[in-house]
Amino acid sequence: MGDIPVAVDVRPAMTDTAFNATRLMPMPWAEMAPRPALRSDVLRVGVVGYGYWGPNIVRNFSAQEHSQVTMVCDRRPEALARVMKGHPDVEVAADVMEVIRSPHIDVVAVVTPVWTHYELAKAALLNGKHVFVEKPFTSNADQAEELIGLAERKGLKIMVDHTFLFTPAVRKIKHLIETRELGDIYYYDAMRVNLGLFQHDVNVIWDLAPHDFAIMDYLLPERAEAVVATGQKHVNGVEDVAFVTIYYPNKLIAHVNVNWLSPVKVRTTLVGGDKKMLIWNDLESDEKIKVYDRGVHHTRTGEGIYDLLVRYRTGDMWAPQLENAEALKLEIEHFNECIRENRRPINDGISGLRIVKMLQAADESLKHRGTQVLI
Repeated sequence: MGDIPVAVDVRPAMTDTAFNATRLMPMPWAEMAPRPALRSDVLRVGVVGYGYWGPNIVRNFSAQEHSQVTMVCDRRPEALARVMKGHPDVEVAADVMEVIRSPHIDVVAVVTPVWTHYELAKAALLNGKHVFVEKPFTSNADQAEELIGLAERKGLKIMVDHTFLFTPAVRKIKHLIETRELGDIYYYDAMRVNLGLFQHDVNVIWDLAPHDFAIMDYLLPERAEAVVATGQKHVNGVEDVAFVTIYYPNKLIAHVNVNWLSPVKVRTTLVGGDKKMLIWNDLESDEKIKVYDRGVHHTRTGEGIYDLLVRYRTGDMWAPQLENAEALKLEIEHFNECIRENRRPINDGISGLRIVKMLQAADESLKHRGTQVLI
């Protein structure tokens, strides 16, 4: 994926992909009936990529009052056939430039592998389109910075699809931190493990850790300063198990365990403060968040280590009620509002850049078996 990681690059060359517009011709689909005209306040969306996540993007953009998917691009005939069956009013194309150059498209959603994000997003911005791009934003920080500058010069919006920021659980944790229910935050500790799915163009950090990096960037009151990462390759030449520690100012520390070789799927996060602590289990259907009124109090009676008195506090546990809402729906609704009202998305290109910098730092630390890398 781009310049990162530095292990052997097994991707096909860019000129061999389906997204090279100079080599692709539109597929000979039958002409479609004219589409009904959309209201002037409705954003017309073109989606590039209709694999695992693409159908969710199409469904949610089309379900919004102020947006409608009008075109989907994918190189695979079977994918386009699924689009035509499920969304007969949506135009299909195999040439990505049909979407990017269309005067009838306002937003391009890039739902493709990360190593294609830079070229596709840049082409969309150059053609005057707002960009919604799958995470991670780009393959390296230089690419992200260029896209951010281009969008600013053209007055366009970028949103990086960090869907977890819009989950009711993360929003509740944000509220608990901002209202100081937990007090000063000591640590963030996350485990995101499962069996597979193995990737060939990225390691497990680039595959799974962007979720937690984005959540930490959104929740924690400090910006990450340094990263230490260790991991190992067992199956296909890229790290499939990794442990990442992130250092912040004011003694705040975070840790993320990501793993493609776990016998069970685990999605658990602990956030500890000096007042209260919480556990978030994203696989729970009920009581995803449990807040514990537990902790320690310490006082000094002198200068020595043995003059430190520690008392343990054990109080109640409570599970806050969470709203029932689809995160992707809320995310796309936020993006549409930011375009219409000229506001900055909470997960814009700048926040996406911070995540890419963390990923690059983790890769650099991996190469040197856990050397600390400043961000």
